[in-house]
Amino acid sequence: MIEIKNVSYCYHKEEADGRINENKVLNNVSLTVHEGEFVAILGHNGSGKSTLAKHMNGILVPETGDCLIDGLSTRDEKKLLEIRSNVGMVFQNPDNQMVAAVVEDDVAFAPENLGVPSEEIRRRVDECLKIVGMWDYRRAQPSRLSGGQKQRVAIASVLAMEPKYIILDEPTAMLDPKGREEVISTIHRLNRERNMTVVLITHYMEEAASAERVAVMDDGEIILDGTAREVFHEIEILKNIGLDVPQATELAFMLREDGFNIPHVITVDECVQAIAEALEVKS
Repeated sequence: MIEIKNVSYCYHKEEADGRINENKVLNNVSLTVHEGEFVAILGHNGSGKSTLAKHMNGILVPETGDCLIDGLSTRDEKKLLEIRSNVGMVFQNPDNQMVAAVVEDDVAFAPENLGVPSEEIRRRVDECLKIVGMWDYRRAQPSRLSGGQKQRVAIASVLAMEPKYIILDEPTAMLDPKGREEVISTIHRLNRERNMTVVLITHYMEEAASAERVAVMDDGEIILDGTAREVFHEIEILKNIGLDVPQATELAFMLREDGFNIPHVITVDECVQAIAEALEVKS
């Protein structure tokens, strides 16, 4: 499991006059992610969610508290290679993760650097490209791919390291709706079919609604943590910190205020069924 224990973290910036300005981004945060879970982390810009993600594979180290990956502390520099082999990171801009001129070479880059034998690298590259649906593009130039395709290659590159956990920091932020759907579908398939542990940092409510668990951050703290249904039931709390809820949830809420007997929903399908049942009762 991933265990975040009472973690605090500040960014330090030197001002023109030589003073050090401290910006506390995480404030005594605790979070446990169990193997096989799909956890979405929500929060407005500056809430600390990306900083928390970077603690999960040792890109950042806590100032106080500890971050443990299968019991290994990210504070232990001797364990960082093992930790980063087990915790793959996918970032917002896939172009920043492309290092080769051909897709299959890009996917092979990480295992090559880990010293994986050539035959095993070939197996991993082929398998991972098939998993993310990019096998037909294995000899393509990354620059010629769409945003969603690039992000799926970035996911394949991480999968080639055979991690237990995959952390995705707003992977769909720069994509169009089709690209977002491609990436999110791939992530869910990895979680469902391969029992891969997924932590998804996102600001899209519909993406979070599809996760089994949602944690909400505000001002460097986790203020809500539960199932997607439980978290999105707290509409007033979410709106008070500047977050929306899924559109289906918002519509059902507005209809309840107008006197319709609509239950709390979080998906479009649930909303359609609830409205149809309400209209049938009224007729």
